[in-house]
Amino acid sequence: MQLQHAWLAQLPVSVQAISPVGGGDVNAAFHVTTPQSSVFLLVQPGRHQDFYAGEIGGLKMFEKAGVNAPRVIASGEIDGDAYLLISYVKTGTGDQYALGQMVAKMHQFMSPTGQYGFDYPYKGGQISFSNTWTDSWSELFVDRRLGGLHDAIVQKGLWQADWQRNFDQLCDHLRSYFAQNPPQPSLLHGDLWGGNYLFNDQGEPVLIDPLALFGDRELDIGVTTVFGGFNDRFYSGYQDAYPLKAGFETRLHWYRLYYLMVHLNKFGAMYAGSVANELAAISR
Repeated sequence: MQLQHAWLAQLPVSVQAISPVGGGDVNAAFHVTTPQSSVFLLVQPGRHQDFYAGEIGGLKMFEKAGVNAPRVIASGEIDGDAYLLISYVKTGTGDQYALGQMVAKMHQFMSPTGQYGFDYPYKGGQISFSNTWTDSWSELFVDRRLGGLHDAIVQKGLWQADWQRNFDQLCDHLRSYFAQNPPQPSLLHGDLWGGNYLFNDQGEPVLIDPLALFGDRELDIGVTTVFGGFNDRFYSGYQDAYPLKAGFETRLHWYRLYYLMVHLNKFGAMYAGSVANELAAISR
């Protein structure tokens, strides 16, 4: 995406230089130099400004929880395109032990209402989920997330009939399990894969691109195991600060399945084998 001078002139900062930044699949992203500093610009063409409400809410909640993350500078809409300006993080290298400790700190920040959810919905490129506050993690995760993904995947013709029995049995099991073992409603990143953290030039870990909500912290940990990018130092740092409860290795498969279903819905049949394998692993 190329931004015209007339478009840039309407931003609430003075643009001296701008260059595109790659790596994402949702937003057009740019490094912007102003007379005062560098900032990061995200643009979502053809979307209303409320497209970024959830990300803004997540970044502000991270700030409240004392989690390192970019800070919100401004947001709005220009000529029908939503934009978000956040602080620019100069990158460096660091120790994943510190990253694990910071994620644990985030997970110890509990829901202010004692409920699960968030003030803003999940808005992805391919699917949206309601984050309306609820007393039931089963309602939010099983009914809205897994159920919504199942329906979307079926509609796209990507769901395989021989998955259905195992999937239905899993959903019944999760409803029963969460009714008896409700997790604490922790602040979650919501999309904690290896591309959504970095280290700044001081070596400190920084979380980016949140899809925040309050829910079971094992969702975040399960997501970290899907595509790699997190080493033993990360898990040691996390466990030393906020140990997971016994049996977590089995439960993480529930959240791996969820994340792989997100990718099956978004990217297509290339993820069908991974979804099948995860369902099979859960059903053994």
